[in-house]
Amino acid sequence: MRRLLLALPFAMLPLAVAHAADEHDHEHGSLGAHEHGVGRLNAVLDGKTLALELQSPAMNLVGFEHVATSDADKAKVAAARALLEQPLTLFNLPKAAGCVVENQELESPLFGDTLDADDDHDEDDKDEDGHEHHHDHSEIHAHYQFTCATPNALKTLDLANMFNAFPDTRTIQVQLIGPNGQQGVDVTAKAAALKF
Repeated sequence: MRRLLLALPFAMLPLAVAHAADEHDHEHGSLGAHEHGVGRLNAVLDGKTLALELQSPAMNLVGFEHVATSDADKAKVAAARALLEQPLTLFNLPKAAGCVVENQELESPLFGDTLDADDDHDEDDKDEDGHEHHHDHSEIHAHYQFTCATPNALKTLDLANMFNAFPDTRTIQVQLIGPNGQQGVDVTAKAAALKF
């Protein structure tokens, strides 16, 4: 149901996505590309339901993309997961909105989960001498569904805490659908809020 809630409204976004992709292709690659420093957030506010879907290269959130084997790496993964498990704080939702988390789901190979093959993949590159170099590309996906008693109090979506918690994240490409329509915006730490 959660994925359907996000999928249907975003089916209406092809023009916004195409426009954003055209504008930022030279800078960011496609919106679906795995690029360090760049995360993606889909946000839908429909009545009293707020759905957020965050996708980010693991590099942005934990500083690496390999499976954690050392105690230090395991601690970084645990710390990132703990932050992601507090979405009311992470997304700085105003208390006046009365939002409660109805559902949350975190997925990543780093958490011991498996994602679709399209989401995470390994690449083998060869250098000039023909030596192969293996690169892991792990993602972290977080899905949240909130019920907000007073959705009118959600005037902005403030991502400042995301940038503070995960400083390796330079940009979050946001696709937002709210009461005032839809928008696609690249958000940075210096301009971390956008209006619903």
